[in-house]
Amino acid sequence: MTLTRELVRLIRNKPVTDADLERAAGFVVDTLACALAARKTVPARAISTLSSWSTQDAGRRAFYFGGLAHILELDDLHRTSVTHPGTVVVPAAAALAETMQASGRDFLLAVLHGYEACCRVGNAVGKAHYRVWHNTATCGTFGAAMAAAHLLDLDEDQAVWALGNAGTQSGGVWEFLSAGAMNKHLHTARAAESGVIAALLARQGFTGADTILEGEKGFFAAFCPDSVPEAVLADRQGPWELVQTSIKPWPCCRHTHPAIDAALALHARLAGAPPEEIRVETYRAALDVCDRPEPTEPYGAKFSLQHCVAEAIRTGAVTTASFDGEHRDAARQLRGITALAVDPKIEAAYPDAWGASVKARVGGEWLEERRAACKGDPENPLDREELTVKAVELLGLAGFDAAAARELIDGVYALADRNAPVSVFSEVFSAI
Repeated sequence: MTLTRELVRLIRNKPVTDADLERAAGFVVDTLACALAARKTVPARAISTLSSWSTQDAGRRAFYFGGLAHILELDDLHRTSVTHPGTVVVPAAAALAETMQASGRDFLLAVLHGYEACCRVGNAVGKAHYRVWHNTATCGTFGAAMAAAHLLDLDEDQAVWALGNAGTQSGGVWEFLSAGAMNKHLHTARAAESGVIAALLARQGFTGADTILEGEKGFFAAFCPDSVPEAVLADRQGPWELVQTSIKPWPCCRHTHPAIDAALALHARLAGAPPEEIRVETYRAALDVCDRPEPTEPYGAKFSLQHCVAEAIRTGAVTTASFDGEHRDAARQLRGITALAVDPKIEAAYPDAWGASVKARVGGEWLEERRAACKGDPENPLDREELTVKAVELLGLAGFDAAAARELIDGVYALADRNAPVSVFSEVFSAI
């Protein structure tokens, strides 16, 4: 039996609790808030010239929502797969749920299925894949297709074809970072759309390779020189991958978050004393993506360990304003004394654990804070109220007052108990 078919069976046979559905609703809240808050940005305006939620084309709806969801760098993160599953799976599931008039429970179940496929494939790609390929783009297509397969009520063969069709559309490389370009948002937009298209075609009998993952000329052979295929089916009885996913408290690359968490603690300990030297030690992938000593624009600053740590130590906070020109200028001196290095123990633990050590020298004495996990991780998650506070703030950027934002959030959580067709997305996107 092929990996793809076994993956479909694993996902469809996995038991689901009410708590799982409520957690899924929380990730929908987070993804929706991230997308709506980004609607006035330059990338979002460009995306909207090609598509909007008002279209009747489910693929284009997914493209629109998926593109918006990744713009602010506040979307979720699954550590072992190094993917942002919400930005791909939730848009695909939402686009089809409304088109198919699915119930709220079916929509949330599709989200669980999509996260599982995206993250399990991502768990297997190996570390080398991430050096060139953006895992969210390459593995996200599988997640979007699996979510769509549930909502379209595909049989097993059709679901396998959908994943085959998804895998052959995978793509998305890191070169955008060299110039701070916008094409990372295209990664999530296209992955969400491609997954929907893959499943819609499968429903029409359009076959996809059932060995798309492990085949001689398949996904792993093409993209993953150190793939671990057995990881796709590992820990079958474990919790849903969605509940092992982190939600971001800070609006920047997730690789910076353990260092931010440590740096915020150092800010309190320093009590205003200026550090003479700062050292950040973490895992190799964080340096590969976020070694940017002098970012020249906001997006680059969000991918700068030096800037994020300097800003956390300088101000004791990292917010959406922390990456603008004024804050970049103010943090320049601290960035200049911040050195990065790989810590062998932290590197060995990655990607199961995303850790960092931040040290600051003051008066010849070194102060250190270490993190194996950070706020927002499954070990230290945002609770429902903390997530609601984050979402209310984001929805405020989209024009919602606090009462309207909380009403929307409560409506998403209520989907778990609804047999009525999902309509919340059309209501929200048309209201602002």
